Amino acid sequence: MAVNLSKGGNISLTKVAPGLSKAVAGLGWKPRTTDGAAFDLDAAALLVDADGRALSDRHFVFFNNLQDPSGAVVHQGDNRTGDGDGDDEQIVVDLAALPAEVVRVVFLASIYEAEERRQNFGQVSDAYIRVFDAEDPQNDAKTVVFDLGEDASTETALVFGELYRNGDDWKFRAVGQGYASGLAGIVADYGLAAA
Repeated sequence: MAVNLSKGGNISLTKVAPGLSKAVAGLGWKPRTTDGAAFDLDAAALLVDADGRALSDRHFVFFNNLQDPSGAVVHQGDNRTGDGDGDDEQIVVDLAALPAEVVRVVFLASIYEAEERRQNFGQVSDAYIRVFDAEDPQNDAKTVVFDLGEDASTETALVFGELYRNGDDWKFRAVGQGYASGLAGIVADYGLAAA
């Protein structure tokens, strides 16, 4: 059975999945209400240093930059509809290959062209992030899940959660922080210019 976290909760991935070397962050959602305009959410990851800043623009992994310079964080591709069962987008993290200066990998999602389409996370249901062992993807006992609930009614981008180093251990924290300022607001908080 998967481990469920609530907002702000964290857990040692070393204890949940001993021997974990490759983690997969799967993000999912279902568009709930819309005026007929397409609803496209985009998952992304930021590789962050000890000062809380992204290492560079190239360390922002998303549909237009599918991996960081080290190749340790790889986006598996853009799902533009949210249709189907399971994760809508996945990002694979090779923990052993991450550069030493990376202390956190922050996972987020934003609504593409949210302002133009007048869309926000209040129109999305069943948003979640799950982190699991890439080598044992069917083993629910090695899976951590955070269901975001209905917290972000006006926000157009959300930090879902983050992997972070704690000594030799990797942990996962359920964040659930929304941004009405969209993707630009998130990347600015991590020291990058607006995308």
